[in-house]
Amino acid sequence: MTASETHRLVRDIPVDDSYDILVAGGGPAGAAAAICAARLGARVLLVEATGCMGGMGTSSFVTTFGPMGDGERPLVGGFCREMVENMHQRGFLGPGVTPDFWAKHYNRWIPFHPEGLKRLLDEKAMESGVDVRFFTKVIDAETDGTRVLGAVISNVEGYRFIRAKAFVDCTGDATLSALAGAECKVAGVDWPDTAPGTLCSLYANIDWNDPAYGDDYAGLDAVKLRTRKELLPQAVEEGHFSEEYRFMPGMNKIGESIANVNAGHIYGLDGLDSKSLSDGMIKGRQVAVEFTEFYRKYVPGCENIEHVTTAPVMGVRDTRRIVGEFTLTIEDYEARRQFPDQVCVYNRPPDNHPTNTSKEEFERFKKQFEGQGKLPKGASVGIPYSILVPKGWENLWVAGRCHSSGHSVHGSIRAQSAAYMMGQAAATAAWQSIKTGQPGCDLDTETLCTSLRDAGCYLPQETLSKTMTR
Repeated sequence: MTASETHRLVRDIPVDDSYDILVAGGGPAGAAAAICAARLGARVLLVEATGCMGGMGTSSFVTTFGPMGDGERPLVGGFCREMVENMHQRGFLGPGVTPDFWAKHYNRWIPFHPEGLKRLLDEKAMESGVDVRFFTKVIDAETDGTRVLGAVISNVEGYRFIRAKAFVDCTGDATLSALAGAECKVAGVDWPDTAPGTLCSLYANIDWNDPAYGDDYAGLDAVKLRTRKELLPQAVEEGHFSEEYRFMPGMNKIGESIANVNAGHIYGLDGLDSKSLSDGMIKGRQVAVEFTEFYRKYVPGCENIEHVTTAPVMGVRDTRRIVGEFTLTIEDYEARRQFPDQVCVYNRPPDNHPTNTSKEEFERFKKQFEGQGKLPKGASVGIPYSILVPKGWENLWVAGRCHSSGHSVHGSIRAQSAAYMMGQAAATAAWQSIKTGQPGCDLDTETLCTSLRDAGCYLPQETLSKTMTR
């Protein structure tokens, strides 16, 4: 959309300077950043555009945490491990999920109930003293060189200028970073392959007692695999769908008779364009009907499946990312590279979904996701601190999917569990910067990693360094 003329907006708006850190976005990264920063002693304001924290896991019904173990040991510690353990203790994980899911299993996705995650994050934010503002967005920023002086937020009360000492951008779209003038790259512009979106759904009345499912997750996994490899291709061949949907992540059991379904790609979605997002939501609701009928017709135990609702927010995989002090690449991933300044480690396969319905594109994805793209058991790649810092910026950090990485490896480390870990790291770095005066782009990373280890984070690097990877 282009404007033929411009309108100059001039306003005198209230200034609020009562916070140390502003966290923009309350998804996995933002919730972790805000809560962990407040626990360290910071006065934190968290602004979130929707009515809950949790991001893709709650507002978009992507109700599975990414893999947390490498088949030999748990890779996730700190706040993220605290979260999954609390979810398990309260019965918010899928029925039958045990600690082995995150402690021992290799490439095991961990299903959870979104309402439980919402409530747990609410509790932790309130206990730590985070000042939460739902239905609020960052719409502008004021800077002085490479420092952010403040950000303009907008909600039902109007505009307000938040002056703070540090800013953590967890919007997913690098919104605050882009408004501040940090260098960014955009999907479809700086790399041609734009990951599709997906509008997930919640379903009920599934017969998990159908003999096809057995009595544990191995049976459910077998049905999911059969659905992908046999039943979905059959439905495509028989012309069931309006488009040839050759891949879907599938169904995950989150209750005794309920599940989420991650299916129905919205190809060509531009997550930075409101019309594209609007059209995508409308199409996603139409596609959900096709998948409801698919499950009823083809999948065991789903003969009487009931479609409860589509998610209120589109599942967007990729839009805009910062150019950081370092850019992680697929070569780093394949080499299982470890870094002195790494703030977490991960081993999820690159999950760069097919960008169109062609067989060629599906085979490209399949080869990467199911074959050569996987790291072996016991292996992982480090996620260095330097991909969380916009290049040259002093008091601005990012966490979550708008970090600095190449297109292929982004498909691995954009998962929710990795985002939680990045959020804790960014918050710890921001507080260290405030306390010491060290700029984010020249932080003592030996101190940072030591602090994260003290907080229970798993950082297996043998040596630390006072300077970050560049």
